[in-house]
Amino acid sequence: MIKPAKLADAIADHLETLIREGVLRPGEKLLPERELALKLDVSRPSLRDALVKLEERGLLVTGRNGTHIAQFLAPIAGPLAALLQSDPEATFHYLEFRNAIEAEAAGLAAQRATDLDREAIRSLADRMKSAHGQDDPAEEADVDAQLHFAIYEAAHNLVMLHIMGALSDMLRNDVFYNRERLYTRSGVRELLLAQHLAVAEAVLAGDAEAARAAASAHVSFTIQTLHEIRDDDARREASLRRIGRGDLIDSES
Repeated sequence: MIKPAKLADAIADHLETLIREGVLRPGEKLLPERELALKLDVSRPSLRDALVKLEERGLLVTGRNGTHIAQFLAPIAGPLAALLQSDPEATFHYLEFRNAIEAEAAGLAAQRATDLDREAIRSLADRMKSAHGQDDPAEEADVDAQLHFAIYEAAHNLVMLHIMGALSDMLRNDVFYNRERLYTRSGVRELLLAQHLAVAEAVLAGDAEAARAAASAHVSFTIQTLHEIRDDDARREASLRRIGRGDLIDSES
């Protein structure tokens, strides 16, 4: 049980640490007050005071549907998403940035992962193989995102964790590109699976250089494939315009 002089401050500090470390994530809903007080073994009045303090710090939001972890990067991520959606090159700018970060995250994870981190990564790699075997691109793409986040967690760099978490949310909302479309391109799923497993295996083996190389190769492949998808789309649109040219021409002249 938490028993400092000012219990509400101690509860607030404890929950703030969980938010800072990514244990409690933006958008997640906390347990109802009664249940949360029991879990933390504290009184409801002290918990209530602590939650108010965290709301004042901008870390919690309370409404009719309960108390949620605030989207505290929204003041940056929201306007950034709006700007990037109007830029056709944003996808590739994002991936260039991610290539550097992803490689470093994988290297740090190989060096810093705890037994619990490795267990989580191993479990997600197994889930990805299972989803692949069931021919479920949507599930596989979702586990893909979870695996990358687990590697950010295993890197134990809080700035990297929160910034890449916010960018991952933008990716889930198709700000950069549609992951399911990437997964449904012919021949790509098998290669993506092999790449993800290579990153996971290098991290689990504690081989930082191999992890960096595998992560960089994975992002470089994604960049190349998305360029191919964009070029195919452009050619198809040009063909459709040629097919439809008759609607613009007076055939009797």
